[in-house]
Amino acid sequence: MALLVAAVLQAGCAQPQRPARPVADIVLLGGTVHDGSADAPRQADVAVVGDRIAYVGPDAASRFRARRNLDVHGRIVAPGFIDPHTHPDRFIRSDDATQRLNAPWLFQGVTTVFIGSDGSGSPDITAQREWFASHGVGTNLAMHVGFGAVRSRVLGQDDRAPSAPELQQMRGLVASAMCEGAFGLSTGLFYAPQSFADTDEVVALAREAALRGGIYDTHQRDESSYGIGLLGSVREVLEIGRRAGIPVHFSHIKALGVDVQGQAADVIALIEQARASGQRVTADQYPWLASGTHMGAALLPRWAVDGGRKALLQRLQDDATRARIRGEMVDNLRRRGGADALLLTGSGWPWTGRTLDEMAREWDIDPVDAALRIISEGGERTGAQRAARSADQVASFNMRKDDVDLFMRQPWVITGSDGSNGHPRQYATFPEKYARYVKRDHVIGVDDFIRRSSGLSADILGLEDTGYLREGYFADIVVLDPGRYAPMADYVHPRELSRGVDHLLVNGQPAILDGKLTGTAAGRVRLHAPTPGTCP
Repeated sequence: MALLVAAVLQAGCAQPQRPARPVADIVLLGGTVHDGSADAPRQADVAVVGDRIAYVGPDAASRFRARRNLDVHGRIVAPGFIDPHTHPDRFIRSDDATQRLNAPWLFQGVTTVFIGSDGSGSPDITAQREWFASHGVGTNLAMHVGFGAVRSRVLGQDDRAPSAPELQQMRGLVASAMCEGAFGLSTGLFYAPQSFADTDEVVALAREAALRGGIYDTHQRDESSYGIGLLGSVREVLEIGRRAGIPVHFSHIKALGVDVQGQAADVIALIEQARASGQRVTADQYPWLASGTHMGAALLPRWAVDGGRKALLQRLQDDATRARIRGEMVDNLRRRGGADALLLTGSGWPWTGRTLDEMAREWDIDPVDAALRIISEGGERTGAQRAARSADQVASFNMRKDDVDLFMRQPWVITGSDGSNGHPRQYATFPEKYARYVKRDHVIGVDDFIRRSSGLSADILGLEDTGYLREGYFADIVVLDPGRYAPMADYVHPRELSRGVDHLLVNGQPAILDGKLTGTAAGRVRLHAPTPGTCP
């Protein structure tokens, strides 16, 4: 009996069992956490369960049983970077699964890219989403519907205004794309055939995006002095936003060319005035002094490409028309800074890596004639159409650093690559900004750099549960070495992967571990939820 009483007393004094610790798939231990907000960084752990962040704080090891612990002391832990303006099609649409990992962006710490930029985005959002889901992709994708794609589908390449039924058809395509999950309407009004549209036409389509909660993302009509001029073009963007009732976002904001260099302050003043009146206006910017484009876009007059490439080549066969084209190209070359300011970057061509001036001297012809030769001959190369399109790609050295610095300091400017083939910005924009403008020149600080690459970008673009290290948010996380994070690509070697990203998680799955690709294609298509009641 005494033994029974003792046993009961002992059981009564026993401590209750602690509940089992939850299991985390990955725990990042001891990193310097920049959470994507304006808050100061702190040392903390981050626990990931499935595709979501489960915990950010101290002593995660006592709170979770981890399937994988990663010691990240001395490293920056931040939300995966968001690139608002990209051209990654040769990667993400490749038949090669390794290419579809989108490595140039992963090695910069980018986990989400916006596609359909410059008006190129197909209105077929659902079909694209299904293709990416079935084939796999390394980064998350968010899509814009493109004004150029919509206009070309209805009007082709012609320089004319749409009829009332045609405009209604175009509006319907934008509305449908927004209802399928597009984040906004993108335009490239500098490029034909979009350049043939007047402001009213753009406003009509932008209203369809506005009605469904989207944004207006634009490569504005003139970043230089080609037509209405830089300041006139900025005013047009702001007018489109006001009339359509839509937030406007300037893609790769800049003052391009000798005629407008130094006008950054004037551009900023116009935008600040609009923001003060209540208009939502933002921009992205890449940290390079050379833009990337095609020789034809940089030098040819727009009327010369009315009807497309075949019509252009026919015009060049007529002596009088060719002389007129040449005459306008002379001034376009001047505003670009001359033939030695155009570096030819298309891959696999005799002129790759050389300036237009060098090719003109080698061929013993005028630079304008050299440009026409490249534009004409390049398109006739046999092989893949993609290669043909890259023949006249150029890096155009046309910006001034004080303008770049001034734009970068504005609180409404985020980081974007405009990553395109042959330009180092495709492989190195985010580390270039960190290495040159943060560490070397101190234009902005580390905290600012990370916020403008993550949380602020998500807020501007409308991405939900992304861009911040917060419980319940998607586990898109970059771990980078602050001493090694740097670009390896430059204008001569534009296709070198960046260094310094130790680990990268996309939707909770490691895309990079210990600085190496894992081969996991964990990216997803992020869809924008349209305003309730605006879609069938």
